[in-house]
Amino acid sequence: MIRGWKYDEDEQRLDILFVSGKRYSYHDVPPRVAQGMREAFSKGSYFNRRIRDHFAFTEHGARASLADQV
Repeated sequence: MIRGWKYDEDEQRLDILFVSGKRYSYHDVPPRVAQGMREAFSKGSYFNRRIRDHFAFTEHGARASLADQV
């Protein structure tokens, strides 16, 4: 489900790249939630329980890697 992710603490933004190639940025994600993602054995389960449907997000149109967002 999740190919990769990164967290920008200054902007409190969590960027997620899914195996489908779709990219999303989740906004106003507190550091403790990002830390939970870091520590989670299953990133997909954590995402479904704690992030999806809990934070506003932006879907990025182009399919690319997380590095392309920088």
